[in-house]
Amino acid sequence: MTGPGPVFYMKKFNNKIGLALGGGAARGWAHFGIIRALREQGIQPDIICGTSIGALVGASYVTNCMEDFEKWVLGLRKRDIAGMLDFTLGGGLIEGDRLMNFLRQDMSIDIPIEQLDIPFAAIATDLETGNEVWFQEGDLLDAVRASISLPGLFTPVCLKHKWLADGALVNPVPVSVCRALGAEQVIAVDLNAYIIGKSFRKEPAKNTQSKSSSISEITDNNLLKWIKNTLSSVINSDNKPNDEPGLFDVMNSAIIIMQDRITRTRMAGDPPDVLLRPNLSDIGMLDFHRAKEAIDKGMACVTRHIPSLDILE
Repeated sequence: MTGPGPVFYMKKFNNKIGLALGGGAARGWAHFGIIRALREQGIQPDIICGTSIGALVGASYVTNCMEDFEKWVLGLRKRDIAGMLDFTLGGGLIEGDRLMNFLRQDMSIDIPIEQLDIPFAAIATDLETGNEVWFQEGDLLDAVRASISLPGLFTPVCLKHKWLADGALVNPVPVSVCRALGAEQVIAVDLNAYIIGKSFRKEPAKNTQSKSSSISEITDNNLLKWIKNTLSSVINSDNKPNDEPGLFDVMNSAIIIMQDRITRTRMAGDPPDVLLRPNLSDIGMLDFHRAKEAIDKGMACVTRHIPSLDILE
């Protein structure tokens, strides 16, 4: 027989606190640890805004599904992740329907945004105009699906006659959106610190030809390599020098550099009151099976910044 769960005593703050959850693909599981550790410090956000994976984790929080979602995430294996991916050769490699169906049916993250008890916004990018799109009403999962549409990986989403992609293209850490929704103090989570160049700091590959493996063998292979090898006949990436970065290395590094520069520029003009930057440099873009490591690093980051949290009123 298990005892009752932990009891959190929330502090009373004079100002509304916003939590801006940044994008970062698999590194986004650190958001679970961030939110849990903040609660342990008596801090519960009044407003949540999320970009990309931040929108997904934020959605689980505002629908009171975060604990169940975190438990599921902690049980993920490489084989499970592969089974969730529905490959296509359209505007991205993955349609995302299997993931959205799972979230809608199994996690019950399915409610109009305007009916949430906590103000929430998911950020996406209009591919035609380059404008930010802030989802503050409508279907929550549609908003999340648009926000996680990482170019080259997930296909873009068409909503209200707009083709939408990952919000991190324009606002990787949505501090500005938190303030626009009424937050007087903002805690921001930047997942992409310490990562630039990480894909290139590695030993040259051995002169061997990799064969595509089946999903049943995915537990013995790196997921990122499996996807690359499975699609090698399409992207023709085998005919290159052994030490040349592959398609996904280049794509991943380019996105990280872009997001880092945009984040620095936007925060210079609109700095958060508290900036949390967990060191997730050893967790790859598609390492979704390494949730425990990411969550632990998120919690450790909050612990390091406890003195900074004292400025919250």
